[in-house]
Amino acid sequence: MAAQINPSILSADFSRLADEAKAVEGADWLHVDVMDNHFVPNLTLGVPVVESLGKATDTPLDCHLMIEDPDRWAPQYVEAGAGSVTFHVEAAAAPVRLAREIRAQGARASMALKPATPIEPYEDLLPELDMLLVMTVEPGFGGQAFLDIMLPKIRRTRELIAKHGLELWLQVDGGVSAATIERCAEAGADVFVAGSAVYGAQDPAKAVTELRALAEKATGATGLCGHSATGR
Repeated sequence: MAAQINPSILSADFSRLADEAKAVEGADWLHVDVMDNHFVPNLTLGVPVVESLGKATDTPLDCHLMIEDPDRWAPQYVEAGAGSVTFHVEAAAAPVRLAREIRAQGARASMALKPATPIEPYEDLLPELDMLLVMTVEPGFGGQAFLDIMLPKIRRTRELIAKHGLELWLQVDGGVSAATIERCAEAGADVFVAGSAVYGAQDPAKAVTELRALAEKATGATGLCGHSATGR
């Protein structure tokens, strides 16, 4: 059973991003948080940094766009080298069209939900996606405490995925650590974004391995995980 661990570069040392990317090359994806100071109250990085990261590491890039007007900007992140692009449904004008455009350009299409956004209204959109991200903190800042009240939402999302027989990855992002990853995995998540739990560790590569082992231990009995890390 294969759980995926995606270290968040937001928690890395921005003065040495290339080295920080190489420090976690045993990870499945490198998670890149893009914030525009409009959709969320923080400003991080954009297309040029994504292009540079793509040259600095062989780990595929998982770009999470916490930005306004993703319909306009998301395709540029595919062109910059992202292997997976996540847009927020709260910001997208035409999520189906956007997901299809991302896929047509060769990347995995993912849709994110803020904590207060329910999954049920978007059930019919699930076949258009490769991954769905359930935020387990309010988007905008790293280092926040995990919201346990999101666990039922993760379970409901997994049930909808199973209902439609989809090979859809279910990602969680926010407060994921050794203390919380097993609960997320048991609820149905199989892709885990971890920031400070990885980059705050003395050995980031070892932290990735340990988090993956905890997730796989939690899901081994249920068989929730078990997919290729790079295929659609």
